[in-house]
Amino acid sequence: MSSLANVNKSLSAQAAELLAQLVARQQSSNRWIQPVAIVGPGDGGTEPCLAAYRVAYCLAGAGVTLVCGGRGGVMEAASRAAHDAGGLVIGLLPEDDLSGANPYLGIAIPTGMGEMRNALIARASVCLIAIGGGMGTLSEIALGLKWGKPVFSLYEEVSLPRLRRSEHVEQLLEEVLTWLVNTDSCPAAIEDIRPCNPEVC
Repeated sequence: MSSLANVNKSLSAQAAELLAQLVARQQSSNRWIQPVAIVGPGDGGTEPCLAAYRVAYCLAGAGVTLVCGGRGGVMEAASRAAHDAGGLVIGLLPEDDLSGANPYLGIAIPTGMGEMRNALIARASVCLIAIGGGMGTLSEIALGLKWGKPVFSLYEEVSLPRLRRSEHVEQLLEEVLTWLVNTDSCPAAIEDIRPCNPEVC
């Protein structure tokens, strides 16, 4: 896990404390094992890409696995951040090969599903962070909300019910970190799994 010292210097006191708590949580048995999705346009501008980098660096550096669409723009910025932080990012590509994959992915999965892979991203994640707009991003937001996932947004083009909107990246970071620190990560299906008996396994 990468040191977050340089990032901590640019965080608010509250965000820095929450990030430290998330690092501790990810080193415990109550860690998040389901990825957080970072979604956004493949042609994202400078501000959305910088925001995606900052958020992804904090989360990946704290030990949270990320999932994205695996291509350029906001997806590439988030992937590069995870790579730089020493974390893991999974890219679910729309193609049936690696032709569109950005170079920073830890794991690339060619789905061959085209834009329908957006549903996989929304379904696979524990929560979604949408940075920027576009129809593809909107579909991921809508599916996440439909399935009851928390969806945090910045620079969105359309406001939807239950969308957790932020005015700036610092607010977004604090809200995401607060949710990840304070929410139970163990659904019943995981809690019901019993430890393996070494004499049997």
